[in-house]
Amino acid sequence: MNKGRFRVRAGGRDWLIAVGVAAALLVTGLSGHHSATGLNLLGYVLLAVGGLALAAGRRAPVAVLAVTGLCAVGYQAAGFDVAAVAFLFAVYAAMRAGHRIVTVVVSVAVLAALPLAALVSGLHDTGEAFAQARGALQIAWLIAAGAAGEALRQAEQRADEAERTREETARRRADEERLHIARELHDSLTHQISVIKVQSEVAVHVARKRGQPVPEALLAIREAGREASRELRATLEALRDDDTTPPHGLDHVPDLVERAGKSGLEATLTIEGQRHDVPTAVGRTAYRVVQESLTNISRHADAGTASVHINYRPDTLAIRIDDDGKATPDSAPEPGIGLLGMRERVAALGGRLRAEPRSEGGFTVQAELPVERAS
Repeated sequence: MNKGRFRVRAGGRDWLIAVGVAAALLVTGLSGHHSATGLNLLGYVLLAVGGLALAAGRRAPVAVLAVTGLCAVGYQAAGFDVAAVAFLFAVYAAMRAGHRIVTVVVSVAVLAALPLAALVSGLHDTGEAFAQARGALQIAWLIAAGAAGEALRQAEQRADEAERTREETARRRADEERLHIARELHDSLTHQISVIKVQSEVAVHVARKRGQPVPEALLAIREAGREASRELRATLEALRDDDTTPPHGLDHVPDLVERAGKSGLEATLTIEGQRHDVPTAVGRTAYRVVQESLTNISRHADAGTASVHINYRPDTLAIRIDDDGKATPDSAPEPGIGLLGMRERVAALGGRLRAEPRSEGGFTVQAELPVERAS
């Protein structure tokens, strides 16, 4: 939106400059010629065309350079002793756009053609023709216009490079911070959670071996330790899952379904459509959506079965995870951090995610990831 407004403003400025230059050239030409012969009319037309051509300088700098050069030579041949202002503007625009070789070649050609055009006009001898050519297009001004365009082009290139460098630095710092958090979590929590998990399992085992009843609190501690260990492992994998390490993707989804089956959930995987390669970001997001959905089913849904459907479409990857849990349209669960994370991942790729209870009971998570936009 802002870029569109900028283009409109830039185009308006181009037309303002073009009209101003054309008016200045015509006023200068009229001040020295008052007759209405065919040759003079042609000169006036060339003066106007040379100035108005500058309006297209951003879109076609080389073409404008050629047109303004021909117009300058043309009205010189028609006997108009008018400076080639439009051509100087065109030299500047072409150099700014990076067409250095073409600009130099055209400038040399115009410099050579201007004295010949003055001679063709029949109003000057050889000496006066060269003097008029120098007055029409001073070499110093030509060099200045080219140098100014080249300097601005290089400045813009440096600005673009600085912007890319800032983005790369920010991305690198974010990766470093993510890995730092992963290390801190691993060092500070993994050991303690492992101790809780092992000690609780040992206590349950000893109690059962002795034939003693196992307290519900001890069983809850053991299950919480197991769940905390799984969650911490998944969190560390997510934090370390960046572009510098082999990412989880669609090829790893069967492993997720298999692990869900080992935890007591009857999980199935169905793949539809003609399988094709998808961008890494799409595959990673699809993996995370399935992973988080199956985790939520195991923890909260009180479900017996879960189904994962992956549909390869020409320009979209569609994912659906259904369960037969306790969720109903009248008792929709509160969205948690996991669901929020899924929405953010899908939205970052320009996709859509829908997560809600099913009318027949249970919960469904549906995601559509555009393949072309993410690539």
